[in-house]
Amino acid sequence: MNKKLNKFVSEKGMTKLFISVFLSIALFSSVAQARVYLYQMPDGSRMVSDHPLINTKGKLVRNSKDLSNMGHYVARRTVRTKRRMRLWNYFIYHQSQKYGIDDSLVKAVIYAESYFNPNATSHKGASGLMQLMPATAEKYGVTDLYNPHQNIIGGIKHLRYLMTLFPDNLKYVIAAYNAGENAVNKYNGIPPYRETQGYVKKVMKQLKRYQLASR
Repeated sequence: MNKKLNKFVSEKGMTKLFISVFLSIALFSSVAQARVYLYQMPDGSRMVSDHPLINTKGKLVRNSKDLSNMGHYVARRTVRTKRRMRLWNYFIYHQSQKYGIDDSLVKAVIYAESYFNPNATSHKGASGLMQLMPATAEKYGVTDLYNPHQNIIGGIKHLRYLMTLFPDNLKYVIAAYNAGENAVNKYNGIPPYRETQGYVKKVMKQLKRYQLASR
């Protein structure tokens, strides 16, 4: 089996079934002996390839000797994310109820922003669970971006604010959280930014999963 493995997939999209299928391929094909490269793309998706990519904007985040190692990596990341989420579940629910927001939306945004890592920091300066920018944090009284409670409350308040700007249009709210409300107003909708469009899809997909799990 010598076909190239380039596939765009979100990290959460690598479900147990996905991992199982790839591990099966690893066991019964020569691909098992190939190196596997995992790239983080600008739109939040991930690319899996069996060879290093030269002309790509993606950042190499994993270089494994075989698909089995890759499967273990994804499984560990998924378990770690779920464990972190359980730490903040009650607080997220309580604060979401306080501000009239679906807690599944808050969790979906946190998932897309930081995978529930309270110490996450982007190259643009966004920090914490909900990846607040310093100016946004200051607006909502957040004094410690890496304090999970403060960060969550600040992020929820910002979502609430965006909902007042774009009532009855959740996708615009999500796009504004990523690209800013000015960008959404400028384009009268989701901005034509690859990152933002991928971000909206990622959050909406995760939102549905959390809503189904809470039923």
